[in-house]
Amino acid sequence: MAEPTSAQIDNVMREDRLFPPTAEFAAQAVIPSAEAYQALWDEAQADPLAFWDRQAQELHWFEPYSQVLDWQEPVASWFTGGKTNASYNCLDAHLGTERENKTAILWEGEPGEQRTLTYRELHTEVCRAANMLKKLGVGQGDVVSIYMPMVPELAIAMLACARIGAIHSVIFAGFSSEAIAERNQDAQAKLQITSDGAWRRGKELPLKPMVDDALDKSPSVEKCLVLRRTGSDVPMREGRDVWWHELAEQVDAECPAAPLDSETTLFILYTSGSTGKPKGIRHTTAGYNLYAKKTFEWVFDHRDSDVYWCTADCGWITGHSYVVYGPLSAGATCLMYEGAPNFPAEDRFWELVEKYQVTTFYTAPTAIRAFIKWGDQHVEKHDLSSLRLLGTVGEGINPEAWMWYHEKIGAGRCPIVDTWWQTETGGIMMSPLPGAIPTKPGSCTKPLPGILPAIIGEDGQPVGENQGGMLVMTHPWPGMLRGIWGDDERYREQYWSKVPHNYLAGDNARCDEDGYYWIMGRIDDVINVAGHRLSTIEVESALVSHPQVAEAAAVGRPDEIKGQAIAVFVTIKEAEASDALRDELKLHVRKEIGALAVPDDLRFAAVLPKTRSGKIMRRLLRDIASGKETVGDTTTLEDYTVLAKLRAEDE
Repeated sequence: MAEPTSAQIDNVMREDRLFPPTAEFAAQAVIPSAEAYQALWDEAQADPLAFWDRQAQELHWFEPYSQVLDWQEPVASWFTGGKTNASYNCLDAHLGTERENKTAILWEGEPGEQRTLTYRELHTEVCRAANMLKKLGVGQGDVVSIYMPMVPELAIAMLACARIGAIHSVIFAGFSSEAIAERNQDAQAKLQITSDGAWRRGKELPLKPMVDDALDKSPSVEKCLVLRRTGSDVPMREGRDVWWHELAEQVDAECPAAPLDSETTLFILYTSGSTGKPKGIRHTTAGYNLYAKKTFEWVFDHRDSDVYWCTADCGWITGHSYVVYGPLSAGATCLMYEGAPNFPAEDRFWELVEKYQVTTFYTAPTAIRAFIKWGDQHVEKHDLSSLRLLGTVGEGINPEAWMWYHEKIGAGRCPIVDTWWQTETGGIMMSPLPGAIPTKPGSCTKPLPGILPAIIGEDGQPVGENQGGMLVMTHPWPGMLRGIWGDDERYREQYWSKVPHNYLAGDNARCDEDGYYWIMGRIDDVINVAGHRLSTIEVESALVSHPQVAEAAAVGRPDEIKGQAIAVFVTIKEAEASDALRDELKLHVRKEIGALAVPDDLRFAAVLPKTRSGKIMRRLLRDIASGKETVGDTTTLEDYTVLAKLRAEDE
């Protein structure tokens, strides 16, 4: 291998398997061929503003916009002068059409309750909730903090905020009271919405007591609206706390959508930063709404007959864009499920796919690796023949997990849309279009129409074919973040300063000889071993290709001789952790990649530390590998005992 320059990352993983869409799928697809995709992409590249102007005609406009884009780097204003409303585009736009009585939300609670809401019924509930917000003193520009389980009222609350121009800040209902308070303080939230509790793996999670603790440290919050979900007795503070069902009886169900300026803030969504301090990503109305709608239609090849299930919680951007705003703007039928994938048994998701005849299934690689670990028998007891399209989201998927998903869940006939995007991008940026683009396991393939990426080396120059570098976007797009709430300087510094005039995604990537993009992990997840810059995701993929490895995380630790040494944390399936297996795994990496990628340290872990959305917290693993104490925000850990277990191995 040639000696790499500091401007590139070594590409050590090859994947040559190619899966074209079937002729039957392509014939019915929204974008039916590679030529159709290319024509659309070329149109958008040649004149991005004309392209997005044409797409924007699909939204409802109370008043037309005067300018497609006002770009004052790094501040974008899309569809300036126009007035629209995301709640209107999700609901009112379907009234009076054949979709009015179509199911919008299919919901199942963990204990098994079921609800169905048509677009007409959902419109009624959202209008009633919007009037409830008004009665509690919420107006345009006020921030509403939402901490709820995956019940229809969560989507209803979001759409009610959008309807009156309030800003929602959804906080995943698993965060600590300290995390809620920190986000409420930063956003200066005026209203808190929560529920008495939630069901999770057969147990009740007490949400209201958690919120009570948080509100003691959230002085800006004036009222707390509480949904009755579990029926448990919870303390209600007089003058502050209000029951949802009681207030609903005091308001009517008519509330016209407010005409809002295109750049009205729609929501804040907090994401953990590299420093550990959460940052509030700000998205606005028109551009985000349009981008969520179009990317949903393109990537998921949406058809009116589909039953679509995105397993993400609305506490994450995936839930915002592809449970609520994208699908509902497109008139889709969405399944929402409250519970865990392994309760009451490991076949719960497949039971629901069979029961509701799900056609489109969108989940995370973390979940897929869990399904693999649990065993194929849970899949094989269910009829999954309704599925026609599969998707992945949240992180890169290693090729072996991709192949299992393709063969075991999709029976070899369902295209897989491996989507790359971020909280900051608002919607999917790169993905196969399932009727047009042949897939390669582990690649997010090509950019969507209107997305203009580049890969830049540390020297600021574009890298060559199959060379790794920093992924950037060279032109604004409608779904892009408009800033970090209350911190314009941090926004400029983090996303726009390292590569001038380009949005820095924070991921490394390479582009192969077919123009396919491969995400190689976060920029700070590169390991520099004796002058070779290695992507952690490639080391991890090599390990997971071993039949006994369920999951792996690779990080760098300081090394006096090599600069950095490779430390890996491995979760195994059924084998016993042993020195023999450790040696076997190291040899496997040598065989798959080469001697330069063989781990210096290999530790077995029962569970890897993850954020609530399932992403491995490599920052914490780096601290463990380096022998440091953990610093920063750890409120997003799924299991606080993991760190102690791993540290115990070192003592």
